[in-house]
Amino acid sequence: MDRAGLVCQELAHPLTYLRVAVVTETYPPEINGVAMTTGRMVDGLVAAGHRVDLIRPRQAHEGGSIQLADGAEGVEEMLSRGIPLPRYANLQLGLPARKVLLRRWSVQRPDVVQVVTEGPLGWSALTAARKLRLPVISEFHTNFHRYSGHYGVGWLKRPIAAYLRKFHNRADLTLVPTRALCGELAEQGIARVDVVSRGVDTALFDPARRSASLRRSWGLEEDDLAVVYVGRIAPEKNLALLEKAFDAIRARQPRARLILVGSGPAAQALQARQPAAVFCGPRSGPFLAEHYASGDLFLFPSLTETYGNVVAEALASGLPVVAYRDAAARELIEHQVHGWLAEPGDEAAFVAGAVALAEAPELRSRQRLAARERVASLAWQAIVERLVTLQRQVILSSPVTARR
Repeated sequence: MDRAGLVCQELAHPLTYLRVAVVTETYPPEINGVAMTTGRMVDGLVAAGHRVDLIRPRQAHEGGSIQLADGAEGVEEMLSRGIPLPRYANLQLGLPARKVLLRRWSVQRPDVVQVVTEGPLGWSALTAARKLRLPVISEFHTNFHRYSGHYGVGWLKRPIAAYLRKFHNRADLTLVPTRALCGELAEQGIARVDVVSRGVDTALFDPARRSASLRRSWGLEEDDLAVVYVGRIAPEKNLALLEKAFDAIRARQPRARLILVGSGPAAQALQARQPAAVFCGPRSGPFLAEHYASGDLFLFPSLTETYGNVVAEALASGLPVVAYRDAAARELIEHQVHGWLAEPGDEAAFVAGAVALAEAPELRSRQRLAARERVASLAWQAIVERLVTLQRQVILSSPVTARR
């Protein structure tokens, strides 16, 4: 047997169940795609018999000092200090905790460190893991360098991109949710990138949750059109195009209603411009699923997504989706089968697609069925299994592991 075979045989038992240190600056019950995805991954790891060492900032209701916390079974938590993240209400930016992590991981070494976010806490986790010669995987969730132009600091785009490149190149592997983003990061000089997609809970997000009473609370009858947007109400989501598309729909269907689920810094100004729209605020769990399923058409004009969990959730809920051919929409939607795809930046095509589907109830009915079928196989269990496979590969390729 060759050396690789001996190593695999020797490590077969220790790698059956892993101890994974997960470092993240956002986690449920916070409402955003990164928190939701990380929570699902942690739940899936524990359900498969692995143990998780969860490092995260204390949330607003939990106070501010570093301390241990009682996590779910199979999860040990360390709550670090944090400061409020500008323009993101109720989110904390984790402060550096290098010394604490060095002590913690020296006493109880994880098999692999999974760094979810690129803030100060994530950087200090990378530094501690490198010093202890632990295998490290990073994740790329948010196009911060793309966001900069939407907040008047476009000049920061290059420095942010340089920081992200340095951050992720310190890891043994960087995970992204789409094949397209994998290629994009490779072009930007991030060396080791692989794909772990996102799942969707098809038991939660289900067309059967459609609610006539909820629609009536929106001022709609069964045959009226509910145009839904779910997500952060913020400049980087390109909501001017959402308004433009809905105004074109309403010019043809005056009883159509725009339904917005979420919150953010642009909500007040948007409400002033769209007084007839229904602003539902943040929703989660069955309440969120009911809002999706009670809609008729989903508009998602963003061009800053790394994935866009809401696209998969809308499809699972039986909603035809109008989006740019980007991120999750590019991966999941076939044009005019599950919705309508416009080429990135082609606003006229986006608006035309929204109007075309708004005026074609029979086509929307066919697309509702196709949308649901499209994501039926995206179970979180399969996504977690893919993650664990890559974690084991990184562990076995680590120079420290190879010398055991």
